[in-house]
Amino acid sequence: MKAYILFQTDVHKTKSSRVCFGIFSTEEKTITAAKENDLYNYLSEVVIIECDIDNFEEL
Repeated sequence: MKAYILFQTDVHKTKSSRVCFGIFSTEEKTITAAKENDLYNYLSEVVIIECDIDNFEEL
């Protein structure tokens, strides 16, 4: 099973500038939420990370 985490970051996509805006069940819902909340603009970037859930592994 997958989960999609929605972040907004600066144009350089630095990890220290990431702000989490939600976790979603599908990529389509993630993109829709980003568009509805105006996360896409010229001062920032949107990052979507796909994660497996209910999965134990060493990172």
